[in-house]
Amino acid sequence: MAHERIEVDLPLAKVYELLCNPVDFPKFLDRIDLVEKVNSQTFNYKTTIGGEEFQWTTNIIDNLRNTRFAWITINGNLNQTGTIRFTPLDNGERTRVDFSLDYRTFFGEAEEDLANFIEGLPAQLTKDLQTFKELAENDTFSEVKIEDPDSEKTESEVTA
Repeated sequence: MAHERIEVDLPLAKVYELLCNPVDFPKFLDRIDLVEKVNSQTFNYKTTIGGEEFQWTTNIIDNLRNTRFAWITINGNLNQTGTIRFTPLDNGERTRVDFSLDYRTFFGEAEEDLANFIEGLPAQLTKDLQTFKELAENDTFSEVKIEDPDSEKTESEVTA
């Protein structure tokens, strides 16, 4: 499990708005390739680790506006849980973000690549939150495009 904290020089409501939509996670979480919204509470995630594709579905279990956002895995081949807590600083002009993220296998020990992925989570989350901070404070978060890693396959299959 990784738990990292970062302070962002933006009002709490803006930081919450940027972090409460899992579809945007690939903009700053380097290890997540794609998140698709199923409904208001359910999201499908996709990533590749050591050449193996992992997919899982999460449900939002806590969404207390401007305070806390949390999710759990309900199905898939990788178990991910996360919680984001928001604390106003300097009369709400700045925000502290506490981000907890955990990955586990559903059965047995993780294979080497997945074990390395899980072991490297704290260092990666530190980098990812720094990326978020830079995108948010530079007002470029919305400009980041998320590309579906399967989109090239889809285009070539359509033309074949």
